[in-house]
Amino acid sequence: MFSGLIAHDGRVASVEGDARRGLTLVVEAPDAIADGVAAGDSVAINGACLTVVAFDARTMRFDVVPETVARTGFEALRAGDRVNVELSLRVGDRLGGHLVYGHVDASASILAKTPEGQGFRLHVVLPDALAPLIVEKGYVAVDGVSLTIASVTADHFTIALIPETARRTTLGTKGPGDRVNLEADPVARYAQGAMTVYAQQRDSAPTADEVAWAYEI
Repeated sequence: MFSGLIAHDGRVASVEGDARRGLTLVVEAPDAIADGVAAGDSVAINGACLTVVAFDARTMRFDVVPETVARTGFEALRAGDRVNVELSLRVGDRLGGHLVYGHVDASASILAKTPEGQGFRLHVVLPDALAPLIVEKGYVAVDGVSLTIASVTADHFTIALIPETARRTTLGTKGPGDRVNLEADPVARYAQGAMTVYAQQRDSAPTADEVAWAYEI
């Protein structure tokens, strides 16, 4: 479990393999390792929860299975690429973002990145499968970063990047055409699932009160 607050910067040291066979990914992140990493730990890399299979003082190695490669587009990573690194939460940690599982739903392209105030407005393609889960003022994890959705249209959504987020994460350097990993808010996922099952059982669309009930459970 993660919070979507990126505390560590990482760089790809090496990536080997392919989408069919899976990848071996080595990430250089000495500051994260110094915070306490052990073999078998879960670490989010650009929002994808990966298991540490080996590490030293500077690098961590991960096995990335084909399913994860397909969801994340990690086959496009190259040595030297910057990645967001978040260690898993400990019991008692402050939850400043939102609950992030590290289970990436899809990758999507950035459509535009425009200056806005002190930061930026980021426009991201909205995959059809995620459309029911992306709502204005809801949460989404983008490359593992916990963000509030500023607006939604039929084909894309926008987020407002503050300078601190731009500085600390890959979102500060990514731009139009670059791909990002998306994970919907798990609360929205379970609410949508509850509504779908309920609607199937009663053979009609849920009312507003029933939608509110679904979120409460």
